[in-house]
Amino acid sequence: MNTEAIYSDETGQYVVPMEANPGDRVTIRLRVAHGHAREIYLLAQDTHYLMRPAQAGERFDYYETQVQLGDQSFSYCFSIRENEQEQCYFDKYGVSQEIRPEYAFRILPGFATPDWAKGAIMYQILVDRFANGDPTNDVLDNEYHYIKTMSRQIKDWNQLPNADFGVAEFYGGDLEGVRQKLYYLKSLGVEVIYFNPLFVSPSNHKYDIADYDHIDPHYGKIVLDQGQTLPEGARDNAGASRFINRVTAKENLEASNQFFADFIAEAHARGIRVILDGVFNHCGSFNKWLNREKIYRPDKGYAPGAYEAADSPYHDYFHFYDENQWPDNGTYEGWWGHDTLPKLNYEGSEDLYRYILEIGKKWVSPPYNADGWRLDVAADLGHSPEFNHQFWRDFRKAVKEANPDAIILAEHYGDASSWLRGDAWDTVMNYDAFMEPISYFVTGMEKHSDAYEPGAQGDSERFENAMRYYMTKFTGSSLYTAMNQLSNHDHSRFLTRTNHKVGRASALGVAAASEDINIPLYKVAVLMQMTWPGAPTLYYGDEAGVCGFTDPDNRRTYPWGKADYPLVDYHRDMIMVHRCSSALRRGSFKFLKRMKNFISYGRFNEQERYVVAVNVGAETLEADVPVYLAEVADGFMVQAMLTNEKGYSIMPTKYAVKDGMMHVALAAYSGMVFKQEI
Repeated sequence: MNTEAIYSDETGQYVVPMEANPGDRVTIRLRVAHGHAREIYLLAQDTHYLMRPAQAGERFDYYETQVQLGDQSFSYCFSIRENEQEQCYFDKYGVSQEIRPEYAFRILPGFATPDWAKGAIMYQILVDRFANGDPTNDVLDNEYHYIKTMSRQIKDWNQLPNADFGVAEFYGGDLEGVRQKLYYLKSLGVEVIYFNPLFVSPSNHKYDIADYDHIDPHYGKIVLDQGQTLPEGARDNAGASRFINRVTAKENLEASNQFFADFIAEAHARGIRVILDGVFNHCGSFNKWLNREKIYRPDKGYAPGAYEAADSPYHDYFHFYDENQWPDNGTYEGWWGHDTLPKLNYEGSEDLYRYILEIGKKWVSPPYNADGWRLDVAADLGHSPEFNHQFWRDFRKAVKEANPDAIILAEHYGDASSWLRGDAWDTVMNYDAFMEPISYFVTGMEKHSDAYEPGAQGDSERFENAMRYYMTKFTGSSLYTAMNQLSNHDHSRFLTRTNHKVGRASALGVAAASEDINIPLYKVAVLMQMTWPGAPTLYYGDEAGVCGFTDPDNRRTYPWGKADYPLVDYHRDMIMVHRCSSALRRGSFKFLKRMKNFISYGRFNEQERYVVAVNVGAETLEADVPVYLAEVADGFMVQAMLTNEKGYSIMPTKYAVKDGMMHVALAAYSGMVFKQEI
């Protein structure tokens, strides 16, 4: 039995319809080698469905059966028998000699992810570091005090961030800057912007929100500017008049919200969607509900915060450890013990619970019409797994009722399958089934640059096994919308990882991040990113050659006028390869052949067949790739992309396919994408 030929998945080629509703009849298909099966069953719980021949070809036979869905998850695998001696099972991991329920295919009746997000090109922006379009809203020197330091305006756009995590250093990037660069993003091929937090906050990263109802005027509009900056060395509660008048003034808050509504309308007009960052596990100590720094004053129309008054309407929004000592500093629960990040106490306040659900609805509804949420540390919310899951079920219901086409995408490390059952998150930032395996295979580096494993680089067996395993945790709908990143705001830049330097900027110095980098190797990783199942997501500046160790060094400014323009061009062309292909956006995926430093895989649907081959090693290698497993017909394939140490090419060179095989020769640090249209 040719077990390599056996194939099925959860895409629309093999499950019709791919996203079904309760009560639907669904057709499920399986592919086997021509003439290699006598008896095939679909095994689902206690029911066996006989599969009948539906289509026969020169190399493959296709079998199918229909099932009637209820309202519960439908799990299944396949039993294939060629003769009395040869029988096997097929599940999401692959061929097995036994039934493995943990790897079963799954259909979730009623669950669908937004169609626009499947295979979408996303672009992550940390606003303060992208572009300064309106200097009048810049944070000023000594405007306020935060975490033992005064706010500081960085006047040199190209100055590198403070290696000691300078949260109060501001470069002036804003939404007007992003608006002015929409033409650049559109020309690059970006379809979705994912913003790091935009709401009112005293830090440059804004994961310590002070007001969920308003866009920070430093990112939006300051139409009223009164008061003075703090004197040098002054404390927060000594009177942050400039912060109060610039950031809490209703005129500025309303103007900023209106600007954001107009911004999204313009982005939508250009065909670009917008995802917001939802930081709902914790807020900031500046938050008007806690008001530890006493900037939200009653004479400005704000109710007293939980830190300043025992009868605050927000008292139950937080968990105070010792009411007898309240409100002595440090007596409330902080996320990971950080008193500047008070954890929100949803179990203690129904008002808080309802309020955040309303926030979830507000920003995806008119007049803003954002296209979804990325949920920060989503698994940490609440104080028990049961409560956490209930909250996200309610959040999903609220958001989807307001905007059925909005995406709910969570930050999560580890197995997220319990949240991906159709009732909570749509998908996740894809660490397990993309960023980490890719990082180790291509560079041997851990994603923070905290460790280097030379044996991991080029270990294609380890890479394939990891990808096979972690991809089984997704349904097709979640996998094809998963955020596939090489870098982001929490980890070292991928280009820096190619230099194999272990450590962080505080120990190695910021210059080391750009030393001994391997751009050809990075381009191989980009080629894989743009051809892997999911939504390829660029971290701003990666396409321009920005380097950096883990945060805050990875939050350098976009180098306008100093970008690596050949690298930008490469990204643009590689993005176009992805965008122009239905197979790369949502087609089937299959590993084809692996060797040391080499991996190849196929992406295919009824219209197109793609084959990808990469060499992450320093030596030339050759391989005969069984492209027939990606349903490639004999004849030839056309090269759609070639990248190596000399540069890259999109010249349509032909490669012969004979007896289902294609011979490839790859130079050091190179990748190739081949296409065959049907």
